[in-house]
Amino acid sequence: MLETDVLIIGSGLAAFSAAYELCRHNRVVMVTKGKIDRNNSVLAQGGVAAAIGSSDHWSEHLYDTLVAGNKHCNEQAVRTLVEEGAAVVNELIHKGMKFDKNPDGTLHFGKEGAHRMNRILHAGGDATGQALFAFLKKEVLPYITVIENEMIQHLVTVDGTCRGAIGQGENNKITIYHARQTVIATGGIGALYKHTSNQPLATGDGLALAYRAGAKLADLEFVQFHPTLLYQKEAKGLVSEAVRGEGGVLVNEWNERIMEGVHPFKDLAPRDVVARTIFNEMKKGRSIFLDIEKVAHFQRKFPTITALCRKYKIQLDKKRIPVTPGAHFLMGGIEVDGYGQTSVEGLYAVGEVSSTGVHGANRLASNSLLECLVFGKRTGRHILHKARTVSRYVPVHYVYKGMPKILPATRQIQHKMMDCVGIIRHENELATIVHEFTNYLDGIPLDQEVIYSREAATICNMLTAGLLIAESSLARKESRGGHYRSDFPHENQEWEHKRIIKQSTASTKQSLIL
Repeated sequence: MLETDVLIIGSGLAAFSAAYELCRHNRVVMVTKGKIDRNNSVLAQGGVAAAIGSSDHWSEHLYDTLVAGNKHCNEQAVRTLVEEGAAVVNELIHKGMKFDKNPDGTLHFGKEGAHRMNRILHAGGDATGQALFAFLKKEVLPYITVIENEMIQHLVTVDGTCRGAIGQGENNKITIYHARQTVIATGGIGALYKHTSNQPLATGDGLALAYRAGAKLADLEFVQFHPTLLYQKEAKGLVSEAVRGEGGVLVNEWNERIMEGVHPFKDLAPRDVVARTIFNEMKKGRSIFLDIEKVAHFQRKFPTITALCRKYKIQLDKKRIPVTPGAHFLMGGIEVDGYGQTSVEGLYAVGEVSSTGVHGANRLASNSLLECLVFGKRTGRHILHKARTVSRYVPVHYVYKGMPKILPATRQIQHKMMDCVGIIRHENELATIVHEFTNYLDGIPLDQEVIYSREAATICNMLTAGLLIAESSLARKESRGGHYRSDFPHENQEWEHKRIIKQSTASTKQSLIL
């Protein structure tokens, strides 16, 4: 048994942002499923949006975020994001974080989809997430305990309060973590899909953990598919939207621009619009390319993408990068308040795994890193200033089992999710996957007394998260933002600001529309 003040599950930017506020005053243990830097934050190329330019204002950033969110954002949460976000980014700069600059020494602000002005800060060209992560990691690591290659299988709850978690490490070693406060920061769900920009470890574990613990989950139907992943028979990695912000355009094999006449912002339209356009073109058997002819100094500005292209033998001198859409970001997640508190006492969530309401139905480009910084900080400070209740150690009993029953392979789940709960959805496919995933999970004990092999636990988490996303997608009978139904292809005013809430209690599984 390991006792701590705060247990953080996950190791991305949101986890370190929260830990930064806590680590000098509390015992913090950070448990991560892989190595500490195997997270989606380090893959974030586009940058961080912040209204700190002389011609910008947080109210302009607020407007762009609300428009992108398709009348589904929590406006107060968005205001918190953009207003405090500007202060947080300025604070990081003051502490020594280096963002890219123009030749005259001023900060360079890039432009990305659905932003009306240049407000995207980059670091190392297209390595912003990695640079921010490295900066905070250096500040935090000396003060916390990090446990790598450990999969949290269950949260420990007693009388409706989270008291810690049960982890499974290397060689199947089981550790009981007894914590006053627990923070889920496990990232997204991209690895539920065949094509994704995410790390392979992003299998929806945090959603499944919170759901089994009785927490409310919201807006799970809103999955953002990034329009441009490098495509070589399958997705190989992200090609940042910043490339289009610097002049890149999407073309088919006949060099025809596919976004002409589709949206006023053309190639910088909201991601759901661009992703659906590419998807429909590819369904017709056409290949889609990102034309970089007009992107000045491409290899200097985008070293990460350049290295990725070279790895897969893409000839950049031809100025065309083959692309496909892929799962990128979950707008919904574990429902939290403005301080990361979930509906379960003692349990918090930060970053992509949380549902703060800032992204609405469709996340605005480069708001994800900002959310990690702002709400990670708010959550950390809230826990820090909260009275440190003394919690009694609760004995935890468990039994180890291997594979509970015949389960599908990871690739089967990924193909099924891409086909049935992907960019374009329909009732028939959604009902089919709900039925299949329900049958797989039926009869499998998933309470905290049962520990499975890591492979089986991962598959059960994937099935649980996939089922919740599919059920939410089936329930929302309209199209809005990242959720597109071909049988309900238009927005319905009656659905504005209505949220689908999923919750499992000891006796029932609830699906509410609020």
